[in-house]
Amino acid sequence: MWFPIDPRSPTPIYQQIVDGVKEAVAKNILQGGERLPSVRELAGLMTLNHNTVAKAYQELERERVIDVVRGRGTFVAAPGSRPDRAERIVRMKDIMKQLWVEAHHLQITSQDLMTMMQDAVLEWDQERGQEES
Repeated sequence: MWFPIDPRSPTPIYQQIVDGVKEAVAKNILQGGERLPSVRELAGLMTLNHNTVAKAYQELERERVIDVVRGRGTFVAAPGSRPDRAERIVRMKDIMKQLWVEAHHLQITSQDLMTMMQDAVLEWDQERGQEES
């Protein structure tokens, strides 16, 4: 499978699936138009409850990361402009604010936080470069 699931994580399992699929798409491990396992197939593959996988797929479809074509299967959505882009940017800013609050309580300066972000982006780019090779 493309990503690990940690049953001990405080993050719900369905959200781990959502995050894992989104990361696999972002890293080009999964390509637009690529067929994904059905809910039942993925649940069996990962030994998870069918409803957990269904909830993850519903969220991924709602976020337009995947397309479910009745009778044909589930596919990674084709790349392109997302209709909900503005809404998702607002959510990203909210997440960034949460990071800043957490950094404040850890006594991390805004400059150190920005450096950490730049380091994370560089690591991401390096991982993507390795994945694409």
